[in-house]
Amino acid sequence: MLNMLTMLLQAGGMSGDVGAGLAVVGAGLVVLGAGLGIGRIGGHMTEAMARQPEAGANIQTAAIILAALIEGAALFGLVIAGFIK
Repeated sequence: MLNMLTMLLQAGGMSGDVGAGLAVVGAGLVVLGAGLGIGRIGGHMTEAMARQPEAGANIQTAAIILAALIEGAALFGLVIAGFIK
C-alpha cells in the first residue's frame, strides 16, 4: 500500500512518469472491481437462499469459492500494477 502511495506522489509531480500514475489508477480499478463483484455475489446469494432455503448450503459453498477466485484475481492484478513503473 505504501508503495502505491509513493508512486502516486511521484507521479503527481512534474516527473513525466505516466506509467506510475496509470499503475495506481489500475490498482484502484482492480480493487473496485473486486469489491463490486464480491458484493454482487453476496447479494445474489442472499436472494437465492431466500427463494430456495433447502439449497442454502450448496449456494453458500459456491459463493465462497467464487469470492475466493475473485480475491485471487484481484491480488494478481495488484501485483502486476505494483510492477509497472
